[in-house]
Amino acid sequence: MPTPTIESVEVLGGRLEMQVAVMGEGEPLVYLHSAGGLKWDSFMESLAERYKVYAPYYPGTHVSDPHAIEHVEVLWDAVLAYDDLLDQLGLESCRLVGWSFGGMLACELAAQRREKISKLVVISPVGLWRDDAPYSCATFTAIPAEDLPGILFHRLDAPEVKRYLAVPDDPIAEAEANLALVWALACTCKVIWPIPDKGLDRRIHRVTAPSLVVWGEHDRLISSVYAKEFGNALPNSEVFILSDTGHGPLQEDPDKGIPKVQSFLA
Repeated sequence: MPTPTIESVEVLGGRLEMQVAVMGEGEPLVYLHSAGGLKWDSFMESLAERYKVYAPYYPGTHVSDPHAIEHVEVLWDAVLAYDDLLDQLGLESCRLVGWSFGGMLACELAAQRREKISKLVVISPVGLWRDDAPYSCATFTAIPAEDLPGILFHRLDAPEVKRYLAVPDDPIAEAEANLALVWALACTCKVIWPIPDKGLDRRIHRVTAPSLVVWGEHDRLISSVYAKEFGNALPNSEVFILSDTGHGPLQEDPDKGIPKVQSFLA
């Protein structure tokens, strides 16, 4: 696959400049990444084979401007920044896909833009709450780095998981990658600390797009019981559970997961 191009887009009245990775041709699709930052993996490559994919870097997570997060104080600042971004990109209608933290943002954005989102796919999203299945940002930030892969993935031996977790051979590049991960977690958790329940349950009913909820059966970060919660909360939705997978079901079982998402989006 070719390398994505990077576009800079001013939002929030010019106070914030967001970076967007763009690749592919066809109808527009917007992808919102997880709390750990943007990685162009095989799933995104598969999307770019059929659509023109716009993948924004959450403010502060692009190497060119780590201090951009200073312009985002609360979750609603982020939602409006993405809303502005889609307007500035001229996307009157688009498909929207989000994973984990990005799944929550995708739900918020779909509730905000309503008829302008034609299809919505959320993969293991955060944002809702059950007292019998609690989770917090500490689940993925306050643990040793060596334990994080086992929290995110059930099948660490899956080829795409190994690719996703691969670190550079050069020690300096490895240290820079680790720093980027820590900073991305800090930037994204700023608006959802200490728990990601910021009132999405009071807005999610506004979503009008047909929706697909994808979850891994053995998700250790956010229990798969939340798949039903999102399925019930999203009007016109379908729930798809991938067995023998964790928080990254499309990396762990791409042969089953990616075709299902592609079929739904089509």
